[in-house]
Amino acid sequence: MTPEAQSHGTRALQARTCVRESTKLFYNTGIMETLNAAELLAALGHDSRLAIFRLLVQAGPEGMNARAIGDQLGLPPATLSFHLAHLSRVALIKGRHESRFIFYSADYGAMDELLAFLTDNCCQGQACMPNTVRLGAVAGQPGHVDTTAKEMP
Repeated sequence: MTPEAQSHGTRALQARTCVRESTKLFYNTGIMETLNAAELLAALGHDSRLAIFRLLVQAGPEGMNARAIGDQLGLPPATLSFHLAHLSRVALIKGRHESRFIFYSADYGAMDELLAFLTDNCCQGQACMPNTVRLGAVAGQPGHVDTTAKEMP
């Protein structure tokens, strides 16, 4: 292996370590750093991962098993597994074992922190997001997920 390739591999490992450390910092302090936000947004930047995440958000805290996710989105098992692993790695979703199945659910605390980071001091405190306000108005309705209660890993 050339020294240049080794250097690139070392930089990639350092970047992954940095992302993992920033994720730990996010959970330990409750403060989202720019690097962590960028990693979460990058994970959601792929159409399949975004579709998986949105489906899991809609499914609620109980989540869905991997087969149901794949069936609903029409993703082959290997592709689905790859995307679920990526979303789990950046802590946007959580998996839990029940018998022979793995059920995945959105990490609402992480989603809430990301949204708070993105909208921090938006429009200098003025109400400027009518769609967000409209969606927030349904918070009292049945089926709404309370994203204020965070579970720490």
